[in-house]
Amino acid sequence: MDGDDELEELRKRKLLEMQRNSQEQQEIEEQRKMQEAEKARKQQILRQILAPDARERLANVRLVRPDLAENVENQLVQLASMGRINRLLTDSDIRDILAKLTEKKRETRIERR
Repeated sequence: MDGDDELEELRKRKLLEMQRNSQEQQEIEEQRKMQEAEKARKQQILRQILAPDARERLANVRLVRPDLAENVENQLVQLASMGRINRLLTDSDIRDILAKLTEKKRETRIERR
């Protein structure tokens, strides 16, 4: 009888473990789907507010500085969502934005002895 009880307890534990794993996988899958949907929404907004040359500029920046490109894209999406962008942004607009964000904040000093 003790062997049957132990076997039943092992089965219950295994079943609970499998259920937990299944729930975790479902949560991970839901998060992934939400991230993909958000990414698609962001890309749709960017297509609406950026000219093709501006999108290409951001794609090139993404290759070199992904963090900077992500920052610019997020800011543009936020501005577009608030209705503050009322025209198609061109390559020169993106260059201006990038220049403002990448200005050198350091001062170079040369000491002579």
